[in-house]
Amino acid sequence: MDAGWNGGDSHRDAYEVLEIRSDASQVVVQAAFRALAAVYHPDAANGSTRRMAELNAAYAQVRTPDRRAAYDRIRRTTQPAQPQPVTPPAPKRMRTDKGVLDFGRYAGWSIADLAHHNPDYLLWLRRHSSGLRYRQEIDAILAAQQPRASTSARRKR
Repeated sequence: MDAGWNGGDSHRDAYEVLEIRSDASQVVVQAAFRALAAVYHPDAANGSTRRMAELNAAYAQVRTPDRRAAYDRIRRTTQPAQPQPVTPPAPKRMRTDKGVLDFGRYAGWSIADLAHHNPDYLLWLRRHSSGLRYRQEIDAILAAQQPRASTSARRKR
């Protein structure tokens, strides 16, 4: 195999250059190359001669099953072994704080803060199934806001 397979940048992995996983199917390898080549081709609007040369060199190493198998053998022998974690990472837990959203664009927001920032979203959340567990708190906030709205409406009359 060529020592300068990727434009002299020997630390770049072909799979990294093609932005794919090493276990991707051959069809994915070809599709990734074609998609990236369309973006970085020198004739394209944001084209890059350097990036296109890098893509061509990387694809040359993995474009056929035979070349890819040879590349993978060399890659396994030259890459340092990845250290195994001593303990598995702790599972991610959803927040269970009462009245704090654990999903969507307002994840981490309290219902009270959300009532001040985006009352329309709060009304939507009350109707939506994902807001079922917050419905009691939402109703309490809306009930507390209701008398103020009717008082200000009476003052305008």
